[in-house]
Amino acid sequence: MSHDIDLAHTNARLGQDAPALVEWALSLGLPSIVTTNFRPYEAVILHLVTQARPDVPVVWMDNGYNTEATYRYADEVSRLLKLNLRIYLPRRSRAHREAVDGPVPALDDPRHAAFTEEVKLEPFARALREMAPKVWFTALRATDTAVRAQMQPVSINPDGLIKVAPLLHWTSKDLYQYCERHGLPNNFDYVDPTKGEDNRECGLHLAH
Repeated sequence: MSHDIDLAHTNARLGQDAPALVEWALSLGLPSIVTTNFRPYEAVILHLVTQARPDVPVVWMDNGYNTEATYRYADEVSRLLKLNLRIYLPRRSRAHREAVDGPVPALDDPRHAAFTEEVKLEPFARALREMAPKVWFTALRATDTAVRAQMQPVSINPDGLIKVAPLLHWTSKDLYQYCERHGLPNNFDYVDPTKGEDNRECGLHLAH
């Protein structure tokens, strides 16, 4: 069914209309997930999708290195929106990993790729295998990285997964105003140990 989608037409017609794009993607009637890392403004994508379909599975790859504020935010948003949250953890706990391998390797450390694979990419690959979604909602934004600036709101991955980024063209101001309008909490105390700098690609969207 994914091959029947006219990407150019869909992106031109719905690419700037996030709620309509979410409705369209859900209307395909395919198994869907939304991923989150509970970074700033993540409540927006979670609210948009769950308003349209409350029981959509929300996949969180909890790397074990989140800030206390991020864990509290995850709990608060999950309660508020009654999320169908599916948490995917690395196969080793943070305590186990640090006992054997030490602290998070620096970005220029050759071991950093293996760290990213263990705490983010493998758990996501496992989520895809177990849940077998056909539609993936993501909060990607064009302003995040150079890679994302080249993306379209709807794309189809080589494996056939339909990737939907309703917020791709939103600004931080758009996100802030949406949170204010809908009374959604926010979280700015967020760190991703696989990225280091905010504008560095994390690997997940290069691999998928």
